[in-house]
Amino acid sequence: MSAECSSYLNTDKVLVSAFTCPPTGGDARAVYCCGFQDVKYCCDDPHSFFPYEHSYMWWLSVGALVGLSIAAVVLFAFIITVCVLCYLFISTKPRSKLDTGLSLQMTDRAASFMRPSLRQAVDRASRNFLSHQDGH
Repeated sequence: MSAECSSYLNTDKVLVSAFTCPPTGGDARAVYCCGFQDVKYCCDDPHSFFPYEHSYMWWLSVGALVGLSIAAVVLFAFIITVCVLCYLFISTKPRSKLDTGLSLQMTDRAASFMRPSLRQAVDRASRNFLSHQDGH
């Protein structure tokens, strides 16, 4: 059994002439034409995509795993740092409520326009609010 690899232009744009598989003096099991448009070779597996030994591809995988592991550790450290900073920010905030700057006491002019019963209700509500604010 044999196969013919058609001519092609390699990555350097040089024309590589057609050849027959298995190559003369080469591996007799390499009866298939494998590869891509810019690199063709004889191989023994019709589903082979790369003209490299599997150990070469394994080292690429190990390198990718090492790189991804380092990236994961850096990302994990970043997330932990953000969590610690958020915790410190929240835990160091003052517990008391901030002063809004608004006075709950009525001015004499505003009180003069109100009916006496409404003025008493507003006074009670403001005293109630201030007593709750002082208690917490």
